[in-house]
Amino acid sequence: MKSPRRTTLCLMFIVIYSSKAALNWNYESTIHPLSLHEHEPAGEEALRQKRAVATKSPTAEEYTVNIEISFENASFLDPIKAYLNSLSFPIHGNNTDQITDILSINVTTVCRPAGNEIWCSCETGYGWPRERCLHNLICQERDVFLPGHHCSCLKELPPNGPFCLLQEDVTLNMRVRLNVGFQEDLMNTSSALYRSYKTDLETAFRKGYGILPGFKGVTVTGFKSGSVVVTYEVKTTPPSLELIHKANEQVVQSLNQTYKMDYNSFQAVTINESNFFVTPEIIFEGDTVSLVCEKEVLSSNVSWRYEEQQLEIQNSSRFSIYTALFNNMTSVSKLTIHNITPGEYVCKLILDIFEYECKKKIDVMPIQILANEEMKVMCDNNPVSLNCCSQGNVNWSKVEWKQEGKINIPGTPETDIDSSCSRYTLKADGTQCPSGSSGTTVIYTCEFISAYGARGSANIKVTFISVANLTITPDPISVSEGQNFSIKCISDVSNYDEVYWNTSAGIKIYQRFYTTRRYLDGAESVLTVKTSTREWNGTYHCIFRYKNSYSIATKDVIVHPLPLKLNIMVDPLEATVSCSGSHHIKCCIEEDGDYKVTFHTGSSSLPAAKEVNKKQVCYKHNFNASSVSWCSKTVDVCCHFTNAANNSVWSPSMKLNLVPGENITCQDPVIGVGEPGKVIQKLCRFSNVPSSPESPIGGTITYKCVGSQWEEKRNDCISAPINSLLQMAKALIKSPSQDEMLPTYLKDLSISIDKAEHEISSSPGSLGAIINILDLLSTVPTQVNSEMMTHVLSTVNVILGKPVLNTWKVLQQQWTNQSSQLLHSVERFSQALQSGDSPPLSFSQTNVQMSSMVIKSSHPETYQQRFVFPYFDLWGNVVIDKSYLENLQSDSSIVTMAFPTLQAILAQDIQENNFAESLVMTTTVSHNTTMPFRISMTFKNNSPSGGETKCVFWNFRLANNTGGWDSSGCYVEEGDGDNVTCICDHLTSFSILMSPDSPDPSSLLGILLDIISYVGVGFSILSLAACLVVEAVVWKSVTKNRTSYMRHTCIVNIAASLLVANTWFIVVAAIQDNRYILCKTACVAATFFIHFFYLSVFFWMLTLGLMLFYRLVFILHETSRSTQKAIAFCLGYGCPLAISVITLGATQPREVYTRKNVCWLNWEDTKALLAFAIPALIIVVVNITITIVVITKILRPSIGDKPCKQEKSSLFQISKSIGVLTPLLGLTWGFGLTTVFPGTNLVFHIIFAILNVFQGLFILLFGCLWDLKVQEALLNKFSLSRWSSQHSKSTSLGSSTPVFSMSSPISRRFNNLFGKTGTYNVSTPEATSSSLENSSSASSLLN
Repeated sequence: MKSPRRTTLCLMFIVIYSSKAALNWNYESTIHPLSLHEHEPAGEEALRQKRAVATKSPTAEEYTVNIEISFENASFLDPIKAYLNSLSFPIHGNNTDQITDILSINVTTVCRPAGNEIWCSCETGYGWPRERCLHNLICQERDVFLPGHHCSCLKELPPNGPFCLLQEDVTLNMRVRLNVGFQEDLMNTSSALYRSYKTDLETAFRKGYGILPGFKGVTVTGFKSGSVVVTYEVKTTPPSLELIHKANEQVVQSLNQTYKMDYNSFQAVTINESNFFVTPEIIFEGDTVSLVCEKEVLSSNVSWRYEEQQLEIQNSSRFSIYTALFNNMTSVSKLTIHNITPGEYVCKLILDIFEYECKKKIDVMPIQILANEEMKVMCDNNPVSLNCCSQGNVNWSKVEWKQEGKINIPGTPETDIDSSCSRYTLKADGTQCPSGSSGTTVIYTCEFISAYGARGSANIKVTFISVANLTITPDPISVSEGQNFSIKCISDVSNYDEVYWNTSAGIKIYQRFYTTRRYLDGAESVLTVKTSTREWNGTYHCIFRYKNSYSIATKDVIVHPLPLKLNIMVDPLEATVSCSGSHHIKCCIEEDGDYKVTFHTGSSSLPAAKEVNKKQVCYKHNFNASSVSWCSKTVDVCCHFTNAANNSVWSPSMKLNLVPGENITCQDPVIGVGEPGKVIQKLCRFSNVPSSPESPIGGTITYKCVGSQWEEKRNDCISAPINSLLQMAKALIKSPSQDEMLPTYLKDLSISIDKAEHEISSSPGSLGAIINILDLLSTVPTQVNSEMMTHVLSTVNVILGKPVLNTWKVLQQQWTNQSSQLLHSVERFSQALQSGDSPPLSFSQTNVQMSSMVIKSSHPETYQQRFVFPYFDLWGNVVIDKSYLENLQSDSSIVTMAFPTLQAILAQDIQENNFAESLVMTTTVSHNTTMPFRISMTFKNNSPSGGETKCVFWNFRLANNTGGWDSSGCYVEEGDGDNVTCICDHLTSFSILMSPDSPDPSSLLGILLDIISYVGVGFSILSLAACLVVEAVVWKSVTKNRTSYMRHTCIVNIAASLLVANTWFIVVAAIQDNRYILCKTACVAATFFIHFFYLSVFFWMLTLGLMLFYRLVFILHETSRSTQKAIAFCLGYGCPLAISVITLGATQPREVYTRKNVCWLNWEDTKALLAFAIPALIIVVVNITITIVVITKILRPSIGDKPCKQEKSSLFQISKSIGVLTPLLGLTWGFGLTTVFPGTNLVFHIIFAILNVFQGLFILLFGCLWDLKVQEALLNKFSLSRWSSQHSKSTSLGSSTPVFSMSSPISRRFNNLFGKTGTYNVSTPEATSSSLENSSSASSLLN
């Protein structure tokens, strides 16, 4: 309200009274001011009452009334305050109002003139409400109140209430530092030190803060280290900063000085009492976010901190801080962050000793834009939409589309902000993506932009495909049956989903007939028919499909009828004709046609007469032998068919043997004539076997002329029903729609074979025809369903029955690979089996059982199958661990078939091992796998023997691809006689073999041989290394003459070659595990080097022997050292290298260089081991011969020697030669020859192993240390004092006494080996006479 002009002071009273009256006052209050003049007494005040609402309750209620008093004289203020302070409350009501009591009267607001303004200040303990402070002008006060609370002075009195209000109590969280040492007892609230500190400090705090208006109390809450930091709480009404500082000074003065309180360390901390606003509320990656910190504090000292990195935020390109003061009472700081990072942000405001911190954790949501990553768009001018949508409730402002690529194809964007989705519609035509740019990828980017700057994008790779322009072979295609043709279809577009060929009737051509290739700028598909039939006559469509777009090119093919050569039946196949007689010849086909047919013999053309017998059409001619210029010759006759297109075909030839009539003894009107012993074949349909033209039989029959009668030697006729099936099968594999015809054919085959079981059991020809049918059909399907597989197994069950086993024996007399052919056919069918959604197929019949499993997930179960054949008393188990199945493709099929009779039909293996009576189990996988595989199988063996049991599989590549048993990758894990468990690392058909010859590697004898080999090789390697070291040490001392030099050169190379060979033996042991080879390539390399270095050992032994022979026989002949050395190295390394390389080159291309499960030269398939055995045998024979010559030469008595001495010398030299030359020159390898062949006695294996592996030790002892000059050189090199004295003593006795004598300790040891007890001079290196040279040449080589 506006006061009268004469008013100089205005007071506001607050009166609290209690009343029991039911007052009916209005909510709206009215103020009636009363001006007091100087002459008016103070007591005559007119009070303006402010009505309040009272309830009708009879109980006493408290009411508060605001009273305004205006003065013209400011001096009235103090007397009124004094009067009011002197009143005693409560003041009871008067006589007229006995139910009302005044409880208190307080001055709240005082308004005074201040220049041209009026300032209305609140009395102590009161403050203006926050709304008044925000919306009215605030005075420039001297006394600043506690931040964050009410202001105390306004300019102008508000026209309406509220006025100054009583301020509420506040709790100040304070702390101060004591500059004393911190003690741990201060952390213990029950300690005496803690209680002492607490008591003294609280006493000082009460004295100091007691001056604050409304002070209620103070409490010490704890102590912290850092000197001693005291935390405490002060409860009071909001004081001014001036009073706070005075109170702090009073505290310092009141506290004992021993506490050393730091006055400057007083601090008040408030956390999260400020207003903190974040815009936007939901934050996404890339958003620009505003953080606003607001506090009712007049301070611009505001800082921001990123708590995650303890980073003080400053103004930069990313951060912007703006701080301002509003209404002279509020501080506002705004932090703007571009592309905000999640974490905790802290706003800190400082005013004097007060610190205000406000923290806010910011969570940033990721932006997810959903779109198809890749699309293919056909340039056919049809609209295609690219769609992008965002996840989450984001306030998007717009969506932008961009593209990047070699071609520019714009679209039309459509955005629905509400659904957070955008569509970009493309409409590409041929002008925008010509054929040359077909397949070009353009990246379209949809970018969503929010109102706060967040951006989210997704890329869509769009591949533009041009509509293919197809070019097909332009030339007309006109062929005859049996001829080939091809159609090439070229596309100018390289991108497509599918390429296929159709007939005009819409039937898809089987994919084996065409191939498709893709190029950078196009593609082509070629339909190739190697043998055309009448079914290929028609129109063909080349179709390139991309999605729902098709490019089609057509081509007409005309196939003229012409018999296929295989379908022309001739009679006779071979015949004997009398030189003066004639013979009827004919060529027949199944269907008539417009053909010109002639017979030809040499350059002569003979006419043909046509004869039609129902479906069979024959062309005949009566061949007259007299037309041939001379007799006793063979004439080949052929039919020549020519059709309307002037294409022709020749029939199989007919062989006519012209003989003099007197030689003919056998005559038959159907078979013909022949001389004794003549064997001929005839087609069964043209023989004496009953046949019908409607249902002709097939096959051949063999006759032999015995005496004057033709006798049937072999009948390979095929019954009419089976022959009809065979002809249909041959036609089916040439048909363009063979895959559609196959299911029906297999069903008919199964039914027909079941009906013809009796005929098959007595007809090898019919049995062979069925095997050929299955072989032909197994090459057709890429997928076989359960029904088709059931028909195949039903057919196999019949032909493997016991009644047919004898027929199999007859069939295999002429065709040895029929059983392997059948097994291969069944495997191909099983690999193509696809069960689809139907349950896995299980089949069980007398002669075949099958079980299967489909891999449906990445965690399949272990594959376990069991097969039981009670009729044959056989069973078998198959187990594949699930760890190996995890590597297979999803939906792969594992199929296992078991056959109880197939073991009696399959050919024996190449080693002629006895076949155990057990099942043959075949396991296949529909998709080839390159990962390691392991299959476990258990067989029941009904014919156990004492020999070794082998696990084998049928290898179709052995024996020139006719098949044979192979043990590669398989070994016996466990066997107790009746049951044998096999482990193999591959899949195919498995069984077991019994081998009586070789020992089982797991047997005691096998282990003993392994121990001998490995220990011996270890000793050998050490001995050879020692030998090379000794030779290096004494080389200069022992190679002074030519003979010694060459001898030691041979010894060094023998030792080095054998050392390397033994090292490769260790390598072989490392790459073989569980009886099969771990690394095939390493095995081939190891075999080559072992072969080469062992041959080098032999050839250096041969070199040493030849040198010995040369020195004994050609005494007077001298050759230079370089010549001898060149010859030695050519012989020692050149010959072995040539033999090894030739062996590798001749056998490795066929992968028969090594054995199946051993890294050594093959014996079973190629006899490659002979490339080692033959040179070794020859060298052993040569060295034995040389040994005999040396011994003979040594036995010759030397001139001038006494007989007894000669005899002793001869005996010693013979003993030494035998003891040294025999192991040194490799005579012990002769024992190895006996181990090459099967059936070798096991004693020879042991002897050979011992002598062979210790050869290195023999070379060290007898080739190196036995040498007298080596001993002398070593003694001179490593002599001790006693050896020197002994040598001096020996020298004093005579210069002729050798070191190698009985007086020498070393000599004594070696000579005792030969029974030598006296002193004997073995050799004298310094001897130069011819006689001495002649008599000691042998021993000089040995020494």
